[in-house]
Amino acid sequence: MASLIDELIDVLDQELDIYQQLIPISNEKTQIIVKNDLAALQEITDEEQAAVDKITSLENKRERVVENIKIVINRKSDTLSLKTLIQLLENQPKEQKTLSILHDNLDNIVRQLMEINSRNKSLIEQSLEMIEFNMNYIQSMRLYQGNNNYTKDAEQYDTKISGAGIFDAKQ
Repeated sequence: MASLIDELIDVLDQELDIYQQLIPISNEKTQIIVKNDLAALQEITDEEQAAVDKITSLENKRERVVENIKIVINRKSDTLSLKTLIQLLENQPKEQKTLSILHDNLDNIVRQLMEINSRNKSLIEQSLEMIEFNMNYIQSMRLYQGNNNYTKDAEQYDTKISGAGIFDAKQ
């Protein structure tokens, strides 16, 4: 059991490191979104995806370790939360304390990332709304622009330009 707990601590510690690396990346992403730098946004998104791939791999490993711990402690329930495991480790105060600190640190860092990602999502949505507004404005100007056609009596008349614009703003 001790080796499984050590393995779990190791996996969680690696996950924490990657999540901590994501904080400055996500903050940088905010600045890139504000600057509307699409090339840099693609690069930073690729960087984030690489980190997410590592986290996914570690999560799979963590799940396997937890399954093995459940077998060892004869736990039949569907899930074994980290909090529950911490409570079960009363006879191992060192591991209990380490897991408790890791749990709290992971909880805090994930909350920070959620806040940053929520802000980034909001910025992207605002940017998309502005793009949609501009596209609709351009399309309406193109479709309904007046022209300087005069009749022989010197009266100006407007004709609507038929046909679709460059973009279909209704999609």
